[in-house]
Amino acid sequence: MQVVVIGGGLAGLAATVALARRGVAVTLLEARPRLGGRAGSFRDTPTGQWLDVCQHVAMGCCTQLLQFFRTVGLQHYLVAQPRLVFLTPEGRHSYFQAACWPAPFHLSRALLAAHYLTPGDKIRILRGLAALLRCDPDEDVPLEPWLRTHGQTDRTLARFWNTVLVSALNEPCATAGRKYARKVFVEGFLQQRDGWRVHLPIVPLERLYGSELQAFFARHGVRVRLQAAVRRLLLDPLQPRVAAVELRDASRLQADHYILAVPFYRLPDLLPPSLFEQFPVLDRIRQLETAPITSLHLWFDRPVLPWPHAVVVGGVSQWLFRRPFPAGVELNGTENFSPENSSPSADGHSATVLPSPQQPAVPPAVSAESHYLQVVISASTAHLAGGHADLQQRVVQELRQLLPAARTARLLHARVITEHQATFRPVPGVDRWRPPQASPLSNLALAGDWTATGWPATMESAVRSGYLAAQVVLQRAGEPS
Repeated sequence: MQVVVIGGGLAGLAATVALARRGVAVTLLEARPRLGGRAGSFRDTPTGQWLDVCQHVAMGCCTQLLQFFRTVGLQHYLVAQPRLVFLTPEGRHSYFQAACWPAPFHLSRALLAAHYLTPGDKIRILRGLAALLRCDPDEDVPLEPWLRTHGQTDRTLARFWNTVLVSALNEPCATAGRKYARKVFVEGFLQQRDGWRVHLPIVPLERLYGSELQAFFARHGVRVRLQAAVRRLLLDPLQPRVAAVELRDASRLQADHYILAVPFYRLPDLLPPSLFEQFPVLDRIRQLETAPITSLHLWFDRPVLPWPHAVVVGGVSQWLFRRPFPAGVELNGTENFSPENSSPSADGHSATVLPSPQQPAVPPAVSAESHYLQVVISASTAHLAGGHADLQQRVVQELRQLLPAARTARLLHARVITEHQATFRPVPGVDRWRPPQASPLSNLALAGDWTATGWPATMESAVRSGYLAAQVVLQRAGEPS
């Protein structure tokens, strides 16, 4: 059996791994010069340093994602963090880590010790969490009204619910649905003792999907074709199935089965319009919306963050990361990728990447010894109204308030990146627009975090979708899955 997988992000990688381990002949097509999709890195020209476009993390509840890294032999590049740090604008911090008690009580001590919540806040939050545990997990009503009916206030929404959920869902409570908010808290924090634990890559994301992963594919006979952009899927005129894949160079590939693992907004470019008219399950995909994530990359003349990472409560900034790997780390021959020098890939992703307008194009004071900090802002639409320069100014001012060391530190260099279509929006009832992995075409499966996985738009959802798409292929081919 021959299978063509279109898209080298996590969904396509997971599908490829699952099929290759079953002895299936797989050709993996990726438009970019690298694998990994949105999880990529680039070399900052002025500093010569490798940067992750946006810091990605895993959580202990992301069981299939962590298993994927174990399967391909990359698990040693993810390190479980012993605790989280929560910062507030007045410069105080609280540690968040599990006690020795069993779930769901293991995090009670951390919540009760949170300095940024009053005793009344904590009682309201505990009642809200208890109500989440009891509610129907599949009912996806508007989240914020539901929280308010269960005792939540403006203060608890800002200092607890939004602090967690905006980063986890890329959507604020005001517009999110309850289903995936419940999933974050129940599976991430309440159901298992280690579900909350953050696993942080200690190499650039480019390395995770670089030479070692390609070596795994080589051992399993996978043919990886980079810079192989797909123009369209050609259909059989006599029956609802894919006949071939046409690449942008006009060449064609044929296979027994195909997996389309690209962002949902790329489907209309790759499939004929008649399919969307014929099959409502595909037409409904058009209802999905996207939300942006912005990352600010800042270099200071001294260390400013005393922890590897920290969560900001009630600020513009949401999550802070120090460089988790040495500045000179090698990427072992992976393709260099710079978003400002790349054309949009076949998955349609584009990012706005700007150096700071207040910094020289080549800052002479920046060196390998400069101290790097990444600031991540999810659901960043409202923060982008004044442009990247305004956002950078507000974030730096906030950092000087949050971090004593930043008050006297000099900003040497900065750049701001916005991934405009980072994730689909988990608005109430979003699952009615998410298709199953088995498409209406008999030899085409769909993969992507936007398909029906029961998870929000996360790396875990992407991996699960890839595994489910592989199962569809095996079942349709008459192979045991």
